[in-house]
Amino acid sequence: MFALTSQMQRNSLSVPSNIAEGHGRTTENSFALFLSQARGSLNELETQVELAQTLRFATPERCLPVLQEIREVGRMLNGLLTAVRHRDR
Repeated sequence: MFALTSQMQRNSLSVPSNIAEGHGRTTENSFALFLSQARGSLNELETQVELAQTLRFATPERCLPVLQEIREVGRMLNGLLTAVRHRDR
């Protein structure tokens, strides 16, 4: 449980950190790369929350709002990534 919690914390921090780092880059391609990395961390976090539920470390009632939030952030991140890729053209 400790390892899963630790990994979830790292991924939670990785998402906004990658967005911020990418925003500071000089090209849209670099920004898009960091946004993709943020999306990967978000996908990992989603998997870890589902795993915590499967292993019964957390109840479905506690996981559902977290999963909903992860999916909403994912939609926003996908929209931003699409906009950045189109801006680069």
